[in-house]
Amino acid sequence: MTRTKKAKLTLIDRLMLEANRLKDEAHKLPHGPLRDALIRKARQSETAAHIDQWLSSPGRQAPV
Repeated sequence: MTRTKKAKLTLIDRLMLEANRLKDEAHKLPHGPLRDALIRKARQSETAAHIDQWLSSPGRQAPV
C-alpha cells in the first residue's frame, strides 16, 4: 500500500482559504445576523493571517 504525500498548506494559506470560503458562503445568504457573523469570521481569519505573516517576517516592524 502506497501513501501519497499531500502538499501541506501554510497557516497563512489555510486562513486565507477559510476566509474566502466564509465570504462565499456569506454572499449566498440574505442580509441578516448569520451573514454578518460569517463575514466577521472571514475578517478574523484574514487578520490572523496578516498577524502571522507579520510575526514570521524577518526584522519585524510594527504594521502600518
